Amino acid sequence: MTLAESGITAEVVRDLLREEYPELAERHVRLGARGWDNQVWRLGDDLAVRLPWATSSADDLLRKEYTWLPGLAPLLPLPVPVPQRLAEPSARFPRPWIVTTWVPGTPADRVPVTRGAAASDALAAFLGALHRPAPDGAPAGRGRGGPLADHAEEFERQLASAAELGLVPDPDAVRAAWEDAVSAPGWTGPAMWIHGDLHPANVLTADGTICGVIDFGDLCAGDPAYDLAAAWILLPDDAVGRFHDTYEPAADAATLRRARGCAVLRALAGIHIGEAGVRGRPGGKRSWGPPAQASLRRLVATRGL
Repeated sequence: MTLAESGITAEVVRDLLREEYPELAERHVRLGARGWDNQVWRLGDDLAVRLPWATSSADDLLRKEYTWLPGLAPLLPLPVPVPQRLAEPSARFPRPWIVTTWVPGTPADRVPVTRGAAASDALAAFLGALHRPAPDGAPAGRGRGGPLADHAEEFERQLASAAELGLVPDPDAVRAAWEDAVSAPGWTGPAMWIHGDLHPANVLTADGTICGVIDFGDLCAGDPAYDLAAAWILLPDDAVGRFHDTYEPAADAATLRRARGCAVLRALAGIHIGEAGVRGRPGGKRSWGPPAQASLRRLVATRGL
């Protein structure tokens, strides 16, 4: 569903609230963000409405969050958007939508971390709390949380395209980091809860450190390496080692090697999305380029852990 087809406006959101949750309808409504899957409209100071608008998969992702996130949120040391209500499709809006808590902060692609020690401790505490064995029936990932080798074609395509555009100064170093990660032993522990999508636009900052995590649409059970990649993606150069020292239980060398490969994939994707933003192409986000370039530089500069 495109924006033109969905026609979501503040008045549409207000009408939906009057129909489904009239006790919330008189709150001030204003646009918060337009993401890949959902639009987020602020509802007063402490709530938000999330409505699918751009992908057919968004409906299932919202239902997943509504099902699982309220139980996980109290265990996490950082604020996350906790679903409060789920509205089913109606004649007025033919897709499900949810009301969640609003998490204050600014996405890290716009205002990056500057207090590395505080941010590494916050990220380590958050992931240490989240990474626990997932229960039976926990959702599987959308291509995340499984063997890294499953992404080999994606890696080749992304690297070739980035190199052709002159966006990667040393493709051989990037390939070396990837090949080392793919050759690492796979995850043999229980399937763990993972966020699955910890890029800078899904992590909020304030006062130079991490203050919240949003968008749990890719929440799933799998290999925690997919989340541990966030250290290279989000933290300054001098804070990555502190994160590895602080995260508990300490990740073994194989898991960190896989995490590095996950970070390479994330960085290449961010570089392409950033470049698309520079060129004014659909789906492009100019602010994604700089953090992706910085993380790739960190990854190829630190061949060891």
